[in-house]
Amino acid sequence: MSKKSLQQLLDSLSRSSKHFTKSEVECLIKLFNTLVAESRNYFAAVGFDCNVLRDVLYRMFGMMDDMMMDRVFHTFDRDNNNRISVEEWVRGLAVFLRGTLDERIKYCFDIYDLNGDGYITRDEMFQLLKNSLLKQPLEEDPDEGIKELVDTALKKMDYDHDGKLSFVDFEKAVRNENLLLEAFGPCLPDIKSIMAFEQKTFQETCKL
Repeated sequence: MSKKSLQQLLDSLSRSSKHFTKSEVECLIKLFNTLVAESRNYFAAVGFDCNVLRDVLYRMFGMMDDMMMDRVFHTFDRDNNNRISVEEWVRGLAVFLRGTLDERIKYCFDIYDLNGDGYITRDEMFQLLKNSLLKQPLEEDPDEGIKELVDTALKKMDYDHDGKLSFVDFEKAVRNENLLLEAFGPCLPDIKSIMAFEQKTFQETCKL
């Protein structure tokens, strides 16, 4: 990328990303370029793939759940081309690291709405909870316990009693009780991971 193109990209992303300063956006672009270069992929010109983001989520944020990492990739990949572009990288991290409550509610809902139909259904809740909970070896039927958790979640969050969670249901429940934001599995980084990532990316990477 030419210096002029890089400057135009930096200016554009700095304007659209309200959560990062211009110098922070520049650091994120540098990290993106490093990740793309390391991937040595044929499609590197249009970004990096799910495996690269999985590696970032594992190494830098301690995420180990394959299903959740795939869902994070899906929320970053706004144009659904199975690549993360530099624009998607910066905009995705803006919410992932520094999102407002409104942004994080939308992000978590999109993570949990597995088929993208605008609802978190009973089946999706079951899949998500079964995936995120460790099975107890002595428990005869762990599925029964998960079904009970799904019933509890619906009682607490399904305000219109239609047997599934709309965005309105989810948003209302989280605003009433913030702990419900990640009710169906951890999909946001903890504060310690955020601070470590930001120090490494904004202070160390940009000194290189």
